[in-house]
Amino acid sequence: MGSMSIILRRPPYGTTDASEAVRHTLGGITEDMAVKLILVDGGITTALKGQSTESTEYLNMESGIIDCIEMGAKVYVDKLSMEVAGLQVSDLIAGVRISNSPEIAGIIRNSDTTMIF
Repeated sequence: MGSMSIILRRPPYGTTDASEAVRHTLGGITEDMAVKLILVDGGITTALKGQSTESTEYLNMESGIIDCIEMGAKVYVDKLSMEVAGLQVSDLIAGVRISNSPEIAGIIRNSDTTMIF
């Protein structure tokens, strides 16, 4: 069993980056990898509660993040990115972990593989 860090920097809608990051996270878990999904910059909005995609062609990323957490992935949100966006912990899906830059750097450093979206 290996470990993988997946970094998502782009917002959840407008590109396929968020859905691909979630897909690779779930795929890694099914392969018995220890997966950490790290949300930074615009990627932090993927962890927002109450997302509505009914009038779009996009998959709802809130349910994707919840699936990742329920299947055992650790989902981290960058604290500085949250502050820049003006988000509070109460805005985020339950189960995400707020981390600072040194913690995130350590997570990445200790991973066997890193993917960036």
